[in-house]
Amino acid sequence: MSAPSRWRAGASRLALPTAIFVGSFSWSFVFVSLPFHIQHISTWDPRSTLRWTGWILGVTSLVTVATAPLWGRIGGRGDPKRLFMIVQALQGVGFFGMAVARTLPELFVSRIVLGFMGAVSTFAFIIAGRAGDPREVRRQVGAAQSAMTVGQVIGPLVGAIAAARLGFRASCVVGGLILCAGAGLVAWGVPDPPKDETSSTTVGTASFHEVTAVVLLILGASIQLFFLPSILPQILPPMGVAAADMLEIGGVLIFVSGVAAAGGSLVAPRLAEVFPRRWLLAGLLTASGVCASGLAIASSVAVFGALRFLQVMFIAPVFPISVAGIAHRAGGQAIGAINAARIGAAFIGPVLATTVLAVGPPAVLYLLLTAVALASVPVATWRGRAPAGGR
Repeated sequence: MSAPSRWRAGASRLALPTAIFVGSFSWSFVFVSLPFHIQHISTWDPRSTLRWTGWILGVTSLVTVATAPLWGRIGGRGDPKRLFMIVQALQGVGFFGMAVARTLPELFVSRIVLGFMGAVSTFAFIIAGRAGDPREVRRQVGAAQSAMTVGQVIGPLVGAIAAARLGFRASCVVGGLILCAGAGLVAWGVPDPPKDETSSTTVGTASFHEVTAVVLLILGASIQLFFLPSILPQILPPMGVAAADMLEIGGVLIFVSGVAAAGGSLVAPRLAEVFPRRWLLAGLLTASGVCASGLAIASSVAVFGALRFLQVMFIAPVFPISVAGIAHRAGGQAIGAINAARIGAAFIGPVLATTVLAVGPPAVLYLLLTAVALASVPVATWRGRAPAGGR
C-alpha cells in the first residue's frame, strides 16, 4: 500500500470517532452554561425558574430516549453514514435555534426539537456493527465510547471559558458550526457502506431477551457514570472542601471520572479478547459495586477521588463489551433502544442521586448504586446468547 493510501486508510479509521468526539464536545460545550443562561433570561420567580431549569435541561434526553429506537430502525434499514451526517447537521441548526430563543418557553421548545433530531451515536454503533469481524466491532464501539467520554470531559472546560468571554448565544453558534463541521468530516472520511447494505431490511437476529438484557446492563452501568456532578455541592463540604474551592475541586473530580471512563473504554476490546465476556462483565460489575460502597466511608477528597476513579474504570468497559457482543446481530431498532438506555441514564442518574440525597445521607445513595451493580451480575451471566455475546 502506498503512503497516500495508508494515510487515507488511517484517516478513515479516525474520522468516525473524531466526529463523535466533535458532537459530544459541542453538546457539553454549550450545556455547561445553559443553567446560568436560564437564570439570566428568566422573568419568572425563583421557584418557577428552578422548575423551568430542570425541564429545559432534561427534556432533550427524554425526547431522544423516545425517538432513538425509531432513528435506529431507519438507520438499520438505510444508510447510517448519510443519516449520521444529516442528523449532526440538523443538531447544529438546532443549536442556532437555542441561540435565538429569547424566553424560557422558546428555549424549552428549541430543546424539544433537538431531542427529536436523535443521537448520532446510534448510527455510529450501527456502522460499527457492520464491521463484520468481532474484534473490529469491539474496537470501533470502544473508540466511539471513548470519543464521547473525552468530548464530555473537555467540552465543559472550554465551554465555560467561551461562555464567559463570548456569551451563551455566541457559544451556541460556535457549537452549531462545530457540529456542522463534524458532519462534513463524516462525509469526507467515513467510507460508504456496500450498496446491498443501504437497502437492507433486516431487523437482526438478536432476540428480544438478549436486547433487553443489554439494555438493563447499559442502564445500570451508565447511571453510575452520570450521577456524580449533580450532588457535588452537597457531598464536598462534609469532606472539608471550602465553598470557595468547590468549583475547582468538583471540576477535578469530574475530570478524573472522565479520564477513567475513557481509559476503561479503550482497554475494553483487549479485555474481551482475554477473558470470557459474561464472567468479565460479572467481575467488572462486582468490582465497581465494591468501589461504590467504599465511597460511603471516604473521609477525604483524595480517597473519594481514588475510589471514584476505580469505580468508573471498572464500570466503563461494560458499555463497549456489552454492545460489541450484540451489535453485529442486532437490527437498527435494537441498537437505538440500547443507545436510548445510555441517554436515559444521563437523566435518571442525576434525578436518582438528588432525590435520594434529599431524604437521606450520601451513604444511602452509594449503597443503592452498589445494589444496582450487584443486581446486574445475574443479567451479565445469563446463559442465553445474551449480553456476553458468546464466550
